[in-house]
Amino acid sequence: MKKIAVPTAEQVSAESQAIFEQLQKRLGKVPNLYATVGYSANALKGFLEFDATLSKGAFNAKERESIALAVSEVNRCEYCLAAHTMLAIKNGLTTDDTLAVRRGQVADARLNAIVQLAKSIAETKGKPGEGLVDNFFNAGLDEAALMELIGLVTVRIFTNYVFAITNVPVDFPAAQVL
Repeated sequence: MKKIAVPTAEQVSAESQAIFEQLQKRLGKVPNLYATVGYSANALKGFLEFDATLSKGAFNAKERESIALAVSEVNRCEYCLAAHTMLAIKNGLTTDDTLAVRRGQVADARLNAIVQLAKSIAETKGKPGEGLVDNFFNAGLDEAALMELIGLVTVRIFTNYVFAITNVPVDFPAAQVL
């Protein structure tokens, strides 16, 4: 199989280069996975816009990072587990919290309902058990939140699959092994 290398800015389009410059300013670097998606400016722009739009929705940063960790654990994505463990901790979760999310054993009822449904959506390719959807609604979440949860799962599956296919070098501290 062809090895997909992380491109330099000179190896991508002018549009991707402009996005790289924005990422460099905002994050202090262009993460390897984002750079690799940058082979296609359309894919990078679409991904970043979808992710940014969903970050303004029903879920707070801790919940979004928990969704990312749950889905990335299902897909065994070392890259996303590393990046989202770091981001989860920056957003107030402890290392133990991140491990609990990845195990699907969250004490908080609302967060547990979110994590269990996200995990099941990823595991079942979008066909979670009815009980998990009911638990989500019983935790005080609504239909808008459900649509956003599906979007957040989808965003993470995209990055998980990019890593699975390209195996780009992980440029974040490795997540603890379960």
